[in-house]
Amino acid sequence: MLRAQQSVPQTNTSTLDTDGTAHITRVIPVPPSLSQEAKAVLRRADRGGEETLAQRRAGTDAWQARAGEASRKMYPVNIKDATIGGVPVRDVTPLDATPQHPDRVLLNVHGGGFSVDSGSLTESIPMANLTHTRVVSVLYRLAPEHPFPAAVDDTVAVYRELLKTYKPAHIALYGTSAGAILSAEVAVRLKQLGLPLPGALGVFSGMGDFSQAGDSEAMYGLSGLTGALPLPDGKPILPEYIGSTDPKDPVLSPLYSDLRGMPPALFITSGRDLLLSGTTILHRAFLRSGDDARLVVFEGLPHAFWNDVSLPETKEAYGLMANFFAQQLSR
Repeated sequence: MLRAQQSVPQTNTSTLDTDGTAHITRVIPVPPSLSQEAKAVLRRADRGGEETLAQRRAGTDAWQARAGEASRKMYPVNIKDATIGGVPVRDVTPLDATPQHPDRVLLNVHGGGFSVDSGSLTESIPMANLTHTRVVSVLYRLAPEHPFPAAVDDTVAVYRELLKTYKPAHIALYGTSAGAILSAEVAVRLKQLGLPLPGALGVFSGMGDFSQAGDSEAMYGLSGLTGALPLPDGKPILPEYIGSTDPKDPVLSPLYSDLRGMPPALFITSGRDLLLSGTTILHRAFLRSGDDARLVVFEGLPHAFWNDVSLPETKEAYGLMANFFAQQLSR
């Protein structure tokens, strides 16, 4: 045990190549401001290995079912499967006998790297409960079988159908990770199509540029500072989702689109999030375009930590999301 500990770097080092590439070791303590529950999360080693897509989908589906049940116990809701605009969805509604906001709806596009569903339950249940508002979670077609723009097209189809019942100012579009990316993509596509934009946008750990990786993706994996991390190779991100599309296509990568007139947007990320850079870069692009864009960065936590319903920080994040949607859709 002592020999193993001695083999672990105990000092900070940094060596730069001539092009500025840094080769570093860092000793990074757990931030003392985190909750005890969050500190316990950071103590867990990521032991994930290589998986086939089928294995990943099966494992993610099983986890989403368990996590969704845990979320539902804390945030009771009704859930049913439905089809809207020809697209399968989860229809999540609050338990209120008479809904407080029957004229509002939240449109969720789940995370999961565009290849699995890691959020249609966990991203929707708390929002329906806390906002007393219906949430429609789009079960969009997945890559690699259905690359871009299939997920965008499916979400636009659901949005078009919702416009028949709801005013656009009373619709919020949001998602986490791939869903955060997709939320921005769909907003750009709606603008291209001349459709009215939703009343609010939630970009919860996303990015807007598939042509290059952000700085944080070279430092963090899905679990932050633990687990395997491939070396940066300069290649486009998620090629199975991009397909044959130009990585700088303005819908695929909203950073290259005209973002003027985007809906009020809330961006949330965290200090050890692999998409920290992507989230903040897209947020700045919104600001440069004159949009109402707010950014919250949580200390020390990994990517999409709010999927863990047990954390006090998750409760805080859900509160920020719910309050933002409630405020924006009441206008």
